[in-house]
Amino acid sequence: MVTATNVDANAVNTIAWLSAGETSIVVPVYQRQYRWDIGGCEQLLSDIRDVAAAGERETHFIGSILSTRSNGDASELVLIDGQQRITTLMLLIAALHHTVRTDDPSLAAELERVLVRADDPTRTKLRPHRAWAEVFEGVVLDRRLPGDEPRDSRFDDNYAFFRSQILAEEAPRIWRGLQKLEHVAISLGADANAQQTFESLNSTGEPLRDHELIHNYVLMGLSHSEQSEIEESFWIPVEQNTGESIGSFWRHYMVMSTGREVAVAGPRGVYDAFRHEFPRLDLGTLRRHAAEWREYSDIYRVLLDPSQERDAEIRRQLGYVNTFGRSTYPLVMRAYRDHAQGIIDRESFARILEHIQALFLRRTVVGVTTNHLVARLCRARAEGTASLVHAIARITPSDERVRVALKYGDLPHAPYVLGRLAGVDRLNDLEVEHIFPLSPGNAWSGDGVREWADYSEDEQNSHRALAQTLGNLTLLEEPLAERALDAPFPRKRDSIYARSEVAATRELTGVAAWGTAAIGERTSRLTSDFVQIWERPATVGIDDDDLTPILDAQRRRGWPPGWQREFEYVEYRGEHWEVHDVKYLFNRVFKRLWADSRDDVVAFSARRGGPIFAARAWNGQWDVLGEAQFLYMGWDSKYMLTAVQGVLEEAGLAPEVFVKYSYIGAAM
Repeated sequence: MVTATNVDANAVNTIAWLSAGETSIVVPVYQRQYRWDIGGCEQLLSDIRDVAAAGERETHFIGSILSTRSNGDASELVLIDGQQRITTLMLLIAALHHTVRTDDPSLAAELERVLVRADDPTRTKLRPHRAWAEVFEGVVLDRRLPGDEPRDSRFDDNYAFFRSQILAEEAPRIWRGLQKLEHVAISLGADANAQQTFESLNSTGEPLRDHELIHNYVLMGLSHSEQSEIEESFWIPVEQNTGESIGSFWRHYMVMSTGREVAVAGPRGVYDAFRHEFPRLDLGTLRRHAAEWREYSDIYRVLLDPSQERDAEIRRQLGYVNTFGRSTYPLVMRAYRDHAQGIIDRESFARILEHIQALFLRRTVVGVTTNHLVARLCRARAEGTASLVHAIARITPSDERVRVALKYGDLPHAPYVLGRLAGVDRLNDLEVEHIFPLSPGNAWSGDGVREWADYSEDEQNSHRALAQTLGNLTLLEEPLAERALDAPFPRKRDSIYARSEVAATRELTGVAAWGTAAIGERTSRLTSDFVQIWERPATVGIDDDDLTPILDAQRRRGWPPGWQREFEYVEYRGEHWEVHDVKYLFNRVFKRLWADSRDDVVAFSARRGGPIFAARAWNGQWDVLGEAQFLYMGWDSKYMLTAVQGVLEEAGLAPEVFVKYSYIGAAM
């Protein structure tokens, strides 16, 4: 057998490996800064709890750790890959150690062997980059004094999270789970190229995509026969229904089912949301959920190709909705299923599809973004059709705004709009005709008397400004459109438009001359039809285009040093708050709810393990809520925002809280 000469790999118990007296790890200078956030810590702690509760022979694999011997000190391992995991484990073990050191000296001694060097108890076994080694060692060795100034660091944040989550009585369980962690220890020989090996581990091959990760997660842990059942009965039908769009299907399904935006940046955004939504999938639960996935994939197939829908009116409406892209699908999927199950009738389903079209079209007409709308509407839909219609009405621009925008702005989705206005379903052989051409020649004329070259500069500019507005557009058959290009209006009117089968185009034969007045008159007339076809729901509500519901708020990155104005303001249940950053919002919301809805705050904090505690159990940033009740303010901003969203949802107040991002926040 041929063996490797420069690489040694062994499966080892992680805690035994760290506890060994000879283990001393150095993070090299070129490694990136420690980046794990509280979400990653939460997942790690959950995995450790799970394996602790499993059978004695079950272990948890945390991946590979790549190292090489230090040139300067042969007793030290230089950590090439695995810094983030090892650092986080050390912070968890430090939190566990500090929790039990007074009440359980024996366990504390075992934990200390993992944390500190045998030859020097004042130094940690893991030595990070020198730029932040002092901070790390201060956290792990608890060197900070009560009077020290509060500081912001990932080490402090994640340590504080672990301290808040681990109770003294749970310490033996956590230690049991830690002792069942395993990894592959890869050690490079002196002649191995460490950088090349690192790049090979992290860059070679295409990473698994979201739907592939979901597939593996769903089947993992099942027996071979159970895997075959799920694969053949559910997964393969989902793949067949969605084809190349399977990734989009899972993202849209998660938006629909959670009512939250699902990040698509990176390869794991949808997968992470899936795992959060389905943390436990025993066979019975899996069968139930998988049947729903298959059912929604059947619907998704029809949305991708509306010609498969048997009902003519629904087929037509689904085709219309596709004008606005697949971002509408989470809403349509739920409504389609409700219709299929008889929860809503055919007319109600068609009306929802009309509302969706009106919402997206009107917002596009007036120049308001359609991003991040669907998740909030999915939340409203979960409360019933009336709630959905009310939510749509709130964010659908009014008739007045639409009239002004159509009069002076370019018409979006022109074939779709003109087709519906003209009552034409099939647009395959029709083109959008500009009655006043986009690039008129000198001989073009609107009345057959004056030619374009004779128009004043102001007249020409006013015509060009209206060239792509609703009143200057119509539909025309392709052969006729070729002849109409740049022809004077009288010739197009008499010999081309008169021959069109589109009634709205033939109506132009009754117009004597074409100019800005004629365009304005036709725009006004067609706009009256427009606001009736794409009608705003009659439900009265405010138009909150510029506000973001708190459940859709996201922490923005890239702030300049010292800049804190992330929000212009916050609307809290009709109150206007001058709150400009996540930390202040976190503090104000929890203090307000402590006064108004204390039971909900207590329940939320008890379930999540913070941020409210009965004592200042560790050094950090705290605020006083009441007698023997303290609010920990040392979380990272992402966790703070998540906590604000969670506690408001717990209290049932989330629909009444909005944030207005600052101009700089939007730009960044």
